[in-house]
Amino acid sequence: MKALAARRHHPMALLVILLLALVATGGLYAAFQPRVAQAETYTQEDIAEGEALFLANCASCHGRNAEGQMDPDGQTTGPSLIGVGAAAVDFQVGTGRMPMQRSGAQAARKPPQMNEEQTRQLAAYVASLGPGPAVPAAEYLDAEAGDPVNGGEIFRINCAMCHNAAGAGGALTRGKYAPPVLGLEPKHVYEAMETGPQNMPVFNDNNLTPEDKRDVIAYLDQLEEVGSPGGISLGSLGPVTEGLYAWTIILTLLTGCAVWLGAKAK
Repeated sequence: MKALAARRHHPMALLVILLLALVATGGLYAAFQPRVAQAETYTQEDIAEGEALFLANCASCHGRNAEGQMDPDGQTTGPSLIGVGAAAVDFQVGTGRMPMQRSGAQAARKPPQMNEEQTRQLAAYVASLGPGPAVPAAEYLDAEAGDPVNGGEIFRINCAMCHNAAGAGGALTRGKYAPPVLGLEPKHVYEAMETGPQNMPVFNDNNLTPEDKRDVIAYLDQLEEVGSPGGISLGSLGPVTEGLYAWTIILTLLTGCAVWLGAKAK
């Protein structure tokens, strides 16, 4: 102890303490950092093939180096893809939203233009440009392993105001909309939460853990399985469609009665 006390004023003592603090901080970060739900790694061949696909199908909007591009009027024709990760590419290309069919308020879902292998290669190339969310591992996509009760609570708090409590979607502003979320592949549901496409906020692992996202998938799977226990769903759009149906039926009956009474009067 006396030897240590004698050396505490040594010029190197502060450096040693700083190094120990850095090692301790790094160890704690490694121990408590969020789990990465990554499905796979990519080869250099995947990246090369993906680059060729990118130059042929995406560079006209996103730039040859995926740095983004603007038209002469200063409007963005395609955002930068550096750092968006493989998950964003797998979602956008896997659901057919990209490449876009035409310009508009938002990219609409359509049959995919690329097959699964091409989508994986394109995701590999974009992932090589900068760190970003990875394609999720299969263990976080299994609805049977999820908790639909917790998933329902998460969905109602974070998603129902746009996607509707029944997952039927809804209208937003300026021609945008929240699409229906039933009948989707679990992978695409997870990736949408992870990357925040279109107008959707990002729910990364600091907001919702991989297990939470799996619970949401389980809830949506249960919604689709149960269907509408109350009878005709009318699109699951709430009082708007219910009122429309009611008024349509009532007005039709009143019009019919008026015509019948008019005919009887003659």
